[in-house]
Amino acid sequence: MTDLGELTAAQLIDGYRKGEFTPLDATRAALDRVQGTEPAVNAFVRVDPEGALAQAAESADRWQRGDPAGLLDGVPVSVKDILLQRGGPTLRGSLGIDPDGAWDEDAPSVARLREHGAVFIGKTTTPEFGWKGVTDSPVSGVTRNPYDPTRTAGGSSGGGAAAVALGAGPVALGTDGGGSVRIPGSFCGVFALKPTYGRVPLYPASAFGTLAHVGPMTRDAADAALVMDVISGPDVRDWSQLAPPPGSFRDGLDGGVAGLRVAYSPTLGGQVNVQPAVAAAVRGAVERLAELGAYVEEVDPDFSDPVEAFHTLWFSGAARVTQHFNDDQRAALDPGLREICEEGASASALDYLAAVDVRMELGRRMGLFHQTYDLLVTPTMPITAFEAGVEVPKGSGHRRWTGWTPFTYPFNLTQQPAASVPCGVDPAGLPIGVQLVAARHADPLVLRAAHALYTSGAADLPGPELPTPGGS
Repeated sequence: MTDLGELTAAQLIDGYRKGEFTPLDATRAALDRVQGTEPAVNAFVRVDPEGALAQAAESADRWQRGDPAGLLDGVPVSVKDILLQRGGPTLRGSLGIDPDGAWDEDAPSVARLREHGAVFIGKTTTPEFGWKGVTDSPVSGVTRNPYDPTRTAGGSSGGGAAAVALGAGPVALGTDGGGSVRIPGSFCGVFALKPTYGRVPLYPASAFGTLAHVGPMTRDAADAALVMDVISGPDVRDWSQLAPPPGSFRDGLDGGVAGLRVAYSPTLGGQVNVQPAVAAAVRGAVERLAELGAYVEEVDPDFSDPVEAFHTLWFSGAARVTQHFNDDQRAALDPGLREICEEGASASALDYLAAVDVRMELGRRMGLFHQTYDLLVTPTMPITAFEAGVEVPKGSGHRRWTGWTPFTYPFNLTQQPAASVPCGVDPAGLPIGVQLVAARHADPLVLRAAHALYTSGAADLPGPELPTPGGS
């Protein structure tokens, strides 16, 4: 029999249409995966089996009548506990948020999923306010890697990436302010897309301002294109949203990469130390793009590491989101978050505007770069997943998570679309990701190139060995 936990969203929809199985079957399979892997992985902060099964039953009725509600009717999905979902609290990983309240509003992307009939399995874990590149918080504890529970899932959307890798629904919604879907996408071996800023409406606005994007984590690029057709729908609550896309993100998905001009930057100009296994796997993915007809040149974009400007913007945002906290709430913060809030509160308006200047110059340089190159290809991460429960790898010498994520946060500053595609495993069997970056608004190009890697077999990974039910 078909293992429904291994199917993509598109395959589930096809099966519903043909009557081979129902949304109830798929939802039960996803919930079984949750039950079988929690708390060993700890991907969910809240699961709603009764609500999910009720939604699945309604979807099954619609399919039986031949009247599905939308593109994702009956597909099990999860939502990062940063995004509002009516019917339950959104705690954002923080003890400083009161769980009692109306909680009667969906974030725009969640509302679009609901309109299209998606089945909500639960809310996935996040570090407090999504502040760092691993996933642990005072609310939910440590989220672990499905391939090795002693390792981190990455973050800040680590719960969602782990859920997709485990088969607990083929779609997870995450947020990405400095790599937060791409980091766990790389560590957990799933596809992750950070769309162009504003392409997916966001409300309430992130404390981290226009660094923060909403994006999907899925089993492949084709599913992400399908999800983008849903969550890119307009919402008047986001004043910075882009105009509706001109067509479907699935249009032209099979167009391949022949003739594309690809810049391959293995270290961003020698600034990054990349593990040998990562470098080899990423080079293999680049060689596959060349075999598929892309013109590949090894070249680096013209910029130096913008980490200080990123820190000014990021730390100031953290200070802003906790500004109203009293002494008791502040004492309960993740200690690392408390540190960066103190640093952010000390930044002046001139410091902030100087960081904005760095950001604008970086955007100008990347705009010019993409006049010559359609895609920039880098490793997503210079390393594979390290020990769980720490912000930085032990012995790395890094103080903050940005020290080991140098390939991701620059493209939040520039607001470009960027995706992580699985491209291999290291000797320990841990996933490796390759990052594809395009010019602003060229999201379909990123999806098309990623899809070419999937259809060529370059993105095939062995699945994780599922943890023992109830294990630790």
